Amino acid sequence: MSQAEGTGSNESDDAVFKALANPTRRRILDLLRAQPRTTGEVCDAFPDLDRTTVLQHIRVLEGAELVTGRKDGRTRVLALAPLPIKRIHDRWIGEYTRAAVGLLAQLDEDSPR
Repeated sequence: MSQAEGTGSNESDDAVFKALANPTRRRILDLLRAQPRTTGEVCDAFPDLDRTTVLQHIRVLEGAELVTGRKDGRTRVLALAPLPIKRIHDRWIGEYTRAAVGLLAQLDEDSPR
C-alpha cells in the first residue's frame, strides 16, 4: 500500500470515528439501519433538536460516507451506507477479536484440568 493510500484511509477512518463519537449521529444511523427515511422523518425523530442541528449531524454522516442521500421528487431520502463501518470492523475490531480469541484459547490450553 502506498503512503497516499494509507493517508486517505486514515483520513476516512478519522471521519468515521468522529461521526460515530456523537450519540445523536449514532441514533440517526440506528434509524436509517431499520429503513431509509426522508430528511423530514429524521428531523421529526429528534423533537428536542432544531432542524438545522439535525441537518448538521446528517452532513457529518454524509462527509464520513456513512449516509447517502438521493432526491425523490421534492424530498430527499437518506439511507445507511454500511461499508465504512465494515472497513472499521475489518481493520480494528476483527483484528482485536482474533487476538482476544487466541489469548483465550491459549489460557484454556494452559489451564490445569
